[in-house]
Amino acid sequence: MKTKNIICLIGLFSLVNLNLFAQIKMPQASPNSEISQQVGLTTLHLEYSRPSKKDRKIFGELVPFGKVWRTGANNPTTIEFDTDIKVNGRTLKAGKYAIYSIPEKKEWTIIFSNNTELWGAMGYDPSDDALRINVPVNKLKKPVESMEIHFSDLTDSGAQFNLSWDKTTVNFKIEMEVDRVVMSQITSLLIDKETNDPGLLFQAANYYYTQGKDLSLASEWVAKSVETDPKYYTVHLQAKIQAALGNTREAIAAAQKSMEMAEEAGNPDYVALNQRLINAIKK
Repeated sequence: MKTKNIICLIGLFSLVNLNLFAQIKMPQASPNSEISQQVGLTTLHLEYSRPSKKDRKIFGELVPFGKVWRTGANNPTTIEFDTDIKVNGRTLKAGKYAIYSIPEKKEWTIIFSNNTELWGAMGYDPSDDALRINVPVNKLKKPVESMEIHFSDLTDSGAQFNLSWDKTTVNFKIEMEVDRVVMSQITSLLIDKETNDPGLLFQAANYYYTQGKDLSLASEWVAKSVETDPKYYTVHLQAKIQAALGNTREAIAAAQKSMEMAEEAGNPDYVALNQRLINAIKK
């Protein structure tokens, strides 16, 4: 009986020790990082771990050439997006993918895998590949201590994916279909049927103006928007469209009206915008 009690006490003591150990919070050697980036009509979400150089040679030693790498540490890097995209011109369907890579001295293979549940690259299967692309290696003058991924060169329809670590950086282009989607909405809401919604009319006119489309149609839409619900920003757009059409007198009149409305609304930014527009027209 005494022996049984001792065994129970030892077991209880072991459990207590395990619980105490499990509660210790330790810093991660390769901290997790998340990036959520809106690009045009698409949301890109990236999750990865950031290993550090720590005086080691990375590519060719710590990360061997010619072997599949998790593109980070711990779990493989993942990327998720809610619309179809193009990666260096090649289509990739909306969804979530693990990003593996095969580093080489002059070129990397970037792999988008449908299997996002693996630990590292253990169990990686090429049959799960959704897409592979090859990208050139670029050298950095100064080493990057902790692996970094970021999006740059943002536009309404694309961005650049950049990965840098040690003195190596690789990147590829991501593109989204935007114009077709926007034009489909404009067609169904404004062209196929008439609307007097000032907000829709303003949005469509502004899109046509910024994208260099049919300015005469943009002029009609913004005029209807101003007539229905005049705002200093809609009148300012009207002034810009008239200026682009070469209608100098109408453009200046609209800019002056917008400036007066902006002053009354207490918006000095639009006052300045209209003044600059008037000055540019008069040159």
